Amino acid sequence: MKQRSFASPGFDAKKRSARRERFLAEMDQLMPWAELAVVSPSYPTSGCRGRPSMSLPTMLRIQFMQQWYALSDPATFLAAG
Repeated sequence: MKQRSFASPGFDAKKRSARRERFLAEMDQLMPWAELAVVSPSYPTSGCRGRPSMSLPTMLRIQFMQQWYALSDPATFLAAG
């Protein structure tokens, strides 16, 4: 969690939510994330060599976005960036 400044409450009230934030909030309401966690035993952990793996909730969100919008791997990470 980021440290809040004295002016943060005033700016938080005026902040407009980004399209990405609205999309992810809607996705969180629609998807049964707890039920999708049944795939966790087959998801690789970071104990192996190489690049550390992403968290399971993040990877599931990426996979759903790819399917819904027919995105390739590079296009998905450009859209999420």
